[in-house]
Order: sequence, then C-alpha cells, then structure tokens
Amino acid sequence: MSGSWQQERHGNDISSGSRASDEQIVEQVRRAVLTQRLPPGTRLPEVALGEAFGVSRSVVRKALTRLVANHVAVQRPNQVARIASPDVDETREIFSARRLIEGEVVALMTGSLTQALRQRLAALAEAEKAAFAEGDEERRIEASLAFHHCLAEHSPNRTLGAMLGDLILRTSIVIALYKPADLASCYLEGDHDDLLAQLVAGQPDAARARVQTHLNSLEALLDLRTPTGAIDLGALFGRGQSLSQADA
Repeated sequence: MSGSWQQERHGNDISSGSRASDEQIVEQVRRAVLTQRLPPGTRLPEVALGEAFGVSRSVVRKALTRLVANHVAVQRPNQVARIASPDVDETREIFSARRLIEGEVVALMTGSLTQALRQRLAALAEAEKAAFAEGDEERRIEASLAFHHCLAEHSPNRTLGAMLGDLILRTSIVIALYKPADLASCYLEGDHDDLLAQLVAGQPDAARARVQTHLNSLEALLDLRTPTGAIDLGALFGRGQSLSQADA
C-alpha cells in the first residue's frame, strides 16, 4: 500500500451526496475488509456496487480491476468478482511470508526510531489497548493495523516496506475468513508494547523473534474452515441489496 495508510484511509472518505471515484471505492472496500466488515468470499456484483456508491458500471469496473491487482478481490472470466478467499495452504504461506518480511523490517529498524515515530507507535499501542477495554473491535483492529502499517511505511528498506504493506492486508483477509465466530477479538495483550520496547532498546534478534511469536500466536487463533452467510453491500456502503457468499 503506497503512502501513509492512515492519511489514505481518511483522505478517501466519500462526502454525503457526492459521487465516488474508483479510488474511493477501492479504499472503502479495502477498509471494510481490513476491519472485517466485508468477509472473504463476498460477491461484488457491478450493479449492486454501482447502486451502493451511486456510480456507473464503468467506474465500478475500474475499482474492481484495482482491487484484483491489490489481492483484495478475485475475478475469473465471465464471473462476478469476489473478496479474496485464500485457502488453508495459501493462508499458511501468507503468514510464513509475513514472518520473514516483518521480522526483517523490525530488525532493520531497531535502535533507529525517531522520537516522533516512537511516540506514534506508543500512541497506537495505547489506542488499541483502550479500544479493546471498551469492547470496540473495529477501532481496535484499525489501531493494530495502523501500528503495523507505521512499521511498513518507515522501513529502512522501501521494497521490504511495500511488501509488508501488502502482506498486512492479505493477513487481515485471512483473519476475517478464519477467525472463529465465538472469538470476540484477536487482541494479543502486550505484544505491541513489547515489540516497541525491543525496537527502542536496539535488539534486532529480540524484535524479530517478538514479531514472529506475535504472528504465530495470531495464526494459532484461527479456525481453518470456510464461513457461510450473507452480506448486504447496500447497508455496508449506502443503499441496499443482500448478497450471499455462496455461489449464485
């Protein structure tokens, strides 16, 4: 994900009554996936999306093309696009790749955090903690994602940072897919505080191990079975039509 994730996220809000651009549609859909309001496998018919955002099908097609390129959606020839729904093997591959990439990013960052970055990460860790205490899961997820995107955006190696940004999104998709229905939150208490302490202390091996343990624990929470249900795109993005995740 290019640029600042938080700036991009807030900068693409759609004002009431205004027509959405394909970029804004992409960001709204991506945000819904990241915060687990739009589950993997959800169908994205052009007509329903056009009605939800009040735009033409040509704008929707541009948005879908970008979503597919960003691994948020998948679309086979002559079929309706869907939110990506990685299988169990791909899920494990995504976590394995993220352990390697994010582990290297934090190892490179250790001992070099500016005061502003340190304060930003601490604030995000505290925001996540507060949201969890208040039972606000959507806000907790956003704070957690922002913490990791902040690491990606400040990676000394920009290529690794870009790869990490992509893997954060793809990890969120598989968490949304495989998180058990009876699990209220995937919050791992103290993990982000511990990682920040190791980054500040300049301990690359410890920081790398902390990230890998964090991701191992997160993966272990998942129930690797396919969910069923229906998502109302209209209610989620503006107007209304209920759409099943199952094949039509």
